[in-house]
Amino acid sequence: MPSKTRSRWAWLPLVPLLIAVSACGDDDDAETGSGSGSEPAESSSGEPITLGYSAWPGWFPWAVTEEAGIFDEVGLEVDLTFFADYLTSLEAMATGEIDANSQTLNDTLVSVSAGSDQRIVITNDNSAGNDAIIVDESITSIADLEGKTVAAELGVVDHFLLLQGLAEEGLTEADVDFRGVLTDAAATGFANGEFDAVGVFAPFTLTALERPGSHVLFDSSDFPGTIPDHLVVTPEMVEDRPEDVQKLVDAWYATLDYMEENPEEAREIMAGVAEISPEEYESLEAGTKLFSAEEALAAFEGEEAPEGLAPMAEQISEFLVTAGLAEEAPPLDDLLDPSFTQDYIDRNGD
Repeated sequence: MPSKTRSRWAWLPLVPLLIAVSACGDDDDAETGSGSGSEPAESSSGEPITLGYSAWPGWFPWAVTEEAGIFDEVGLEVDLTFFADYLTSLEAMATGEIDANSQTLNDTLVSVSAGSDQRIVITNDNSAGNDAIIVDESITSIADLEGKTVAAELGVVDHFLLLQGLAEEGLTEADVDFRGVLTDAAATGFANGEFDAVGVFAPFTLTALERPGSHVLFDSSDFPGTIPDHLVVTPEMVEDRPEDVQKLVDAWYATLDYMEENPEEAREIMAGVAEISPEEYESLEAGTKLFSAEEALAAFEGEEAPEGLAPMAEQISEFLVTAGLAEEAPPLDDLLDPSFTQDYIDRNGD
């Protein structure tokens, strides 16, 4: 399993070549619309936006957007794709197979460091406990992880969380028996006794905790603000189809309003995608802090970490290089684009 996971990351050095190849033969300029007003209209280019999301409580609302007809309400055609394998969504975004994707800041920075040009246009949540290092009953401290088998998906968010926790005790990945395993398999394997500890995100935390005696050693609430989640789009979307990007942002905040007004209906939709009961889903909600538009704008503009995204991105970039998850610090110029959130606030007074 570790070799399989590593091979999944072998595509990263090829990103610049793949981007160049995908650009060849695509000389048609996209049409732009007349503005980002609230009148329903077709997508400005006549083409749908291909939007990816994965199993995370901060991204399941996109299923509500679709089921509640909110994409239609804002006048946007969207091909919404759920990726059961989060890594596949990162690959699809980095190689230009999709226009937009839901992903974490550190995973975005890994892709950008490999040459994928991406823009963060929504900062939708912070992990507040839904990413966790879960251990068996023999482990009661981070120091106890030394020499133990610890499974997590290589190079993505819970691997990052594990490294942060180890660093707090002066340990590194070399001090544990790290196993790179896809998140769903890692959770199942730990529950079945294959590993001493596991790093997973919700809803896979529920599977891991089925193991008798298992418990959370530490989670993302112990590192507040360090795991923000976003919607990223291609630079071509921002440059050639800004009206559609604005409608996408508008649809997100309309979805949050719908969820507040219809909590049971929204929870049922999201639980269905997560393949858990609405009651189980409700237990996960406190572990993800969904941002209002004003909270998101404050994160975009914040000047100090962990609340501010720009300084947080700088810290994560340094960490990724030190931990060997990126060969070099990614360029951060133009990564954050708060203009669409600002436009939404200006029109809606959020």
